[in-house]
Amino acid sequence: MTEGDAAADPVRADYTGPGAWLGVTGRVAASRRTRPRAWSRACAAACCSLLASGALAAPDSAPGAAIAAFSGMVAGGSTAPWEPVSLSRRKRPTQYDLVDDAGTVVLHADADNAASVLAVATDIDLRATPIVEWRWKVAALIADADPRLAAREDSPARLVLEFDGDKSKLPLLQRGIYELSQRIAGRELPYATLIYFWANREPVGTVIASPRTRRVQMVVASSGSRGVGTWQSLSRDVVADFRRAFGEQPGRLRAVGVFTDTDNTGGHAEAWYGDVRFRRAPR
Repeated sequence: MTEGDAAADPVRADYTGPGAWLGVTGRVAASRRTRPRAWSRACAAACCSLLASGALAAPDSAPGAAIAAFSGMVAGGSTAPWEPVSLSRRKRPTQYDLVDDAGTVVLHADADNAASVLAVATDIDLRATPIVEWRWKVAALIADADPRLAAREDSPARLVLEFDGDKSKLPLLQRGIYELSQRIAGRELPYATLIYFWANREPVGTVIASPRTRRVQMVVASSGSRGVGTWQSLSRDVVADFRRAFGEQPGRLRAVGVFTDTDNTGGHAEAWYGDVRFRRAPR
């Protein structure tokens, strides 16, 4: 969808990734300087994009310090309290199912020109448990994916973290979009989003700003074809990564999601996710 499409059809403005509800901000600012009426339409499109995403977790989910483990669920059963989050009415959702993997229940994701998130509400103080640990496995890389280009920004596996923060520090335009969308949606939207993802070639640890908004920062957790088809056990210091990405301390962690998507490249991807845990830093 082009900028003109979004402004002309705000109700159907696409949401293009976790936290990307601010992805239109730069384009909105430009339109405001030159086209007052286009600015009004673009603002409406921005707010619709915000409402399309919301927080990763459903508004009626009860937050808690512990994250429900896939391994404690039943293969073929419900993923609750993890819930699917649609990114746009125009996008086909990724299929998420619980499956048995060598005696352990894990989450299987299958995206065929698709994009959606599976997420759970949290309320975690990362000062106490800054280390995140998880496992994932992918069937293959997405050959044409490029995290720096919006039109090719797909990944076979991502771990999405959404945070509270002091929105009063944000630029005036971003604060206005937050406030308006909250009044319409009736719930607070995330201050910042940190995404760990599997990249094609960028080195592990590389921080890349989303091509749509700097309120979403992405950190390479796995890279390249080495390890494809096998389980990868990963650990990251979320507080350190957040400071590198955003230049400040993180607020409380409000939602965790997994995200396999191929909507931009139009291909197919499969991934498997194990349990996600937070723990204390080693002494």
